[in-house]
Amino acid sequence: MITKGLLHAAILQYIIREGFAPDLKTLAGLLNTDTEEIKKGLYDLQDYHGVVLHPGSHVIWVIHPFSLAPTNFLVKSSKGSWWGNCAWCSLGVAALLKEDLTITTRLAAYDEQIIIHITNGEVVEKDLLVHFSVPMANAWDNVIYTCSTMLVFKDEEQVNDWTKRHHIPRGDIQSIDNVWQFSKKWYGNHLNPEWQKWTMQEAKDIFIAFNLTNKTWDLEKSAARF
Repeated sequence: MITKGLLHAAILQYIIREGFAPDLKTLAGLLNTDTEEIKKGLYDLQDYHGVVLHPGSHVIWVIHPFSLAPTNFLVKSSKGSWWGNCAWCSLGVAALLKEDLTITTRLAAYDEQIIIHITNGEVVEKDLLVHFSVPMANAWDNVIYTCSTMLVFKDEEQVNDWTKRHHIPRGDIQSIDNVWQFSKKWYGNHLNPEWQKWTMQEAKDIFIAFNLTNKTWDLEKSAARF
C-alpha cells in the first residue's frame, strides 16, 4: 500500500526536479504500483488536504507549496522555475529548494513588480510585509482563494488601502523575514516519505513560536490535522 507520505514526497520531488507534476502513469512507475492505486492515493491525499486536484479529475492542481497553474509568484533558481500559490508558499518553495533564488511578484497583485532575493539562506528585502486575510481556521474552506489573498505589500498603509478598496478583511501583517523563518519550519518535513500534516496543537505551537498570535491564527481544538 502506498502511504500518503510516500506519495506526497514523490510528487514534490518530481516537481522540484522537472518543474511540473507527474501524471498517473509516471507516479505508478516511480512507486512501482498501478494507476488505480495512484488514483485512490491521490483522492485520499486530497481528503487529507495534502493535495488539490482539478475538479472531477485526478490531475494535480496544487500541492503546497507549489502551484501547477500560473500564479502571481514565480520562484526561479539556476535549476529551474516554479509557481508558488502565495507569499507564504513561495517562501516555502525556497525553503525546500535550499539555494539562492528569486521570487518575482507584484505588490498587492497590482502593477508594481518586485523581485525578492533569497541569498545565503536570508531574505534580502526585509522591509516588505505579508498580509494574511483569511483566518487559518477557515483556510481550507476555499484554499485557492485563501492563497490568492496572501500577498506582499510595501507598507501597512498599502495593506489598509487594499483591504478597503476590495472589501477584503484586514487580517494579520507580518514581516517577510518572519514569514521566511516560519516557512522553513512549516515546510521543513515536506520531502520526508513519512510526512504527516501538523496536528492542530502542533500548528498552534509553531504559530506561537514565530509570534503569530493575532486572532487570524486561532485554531480550534480538534483531532483533525491542519
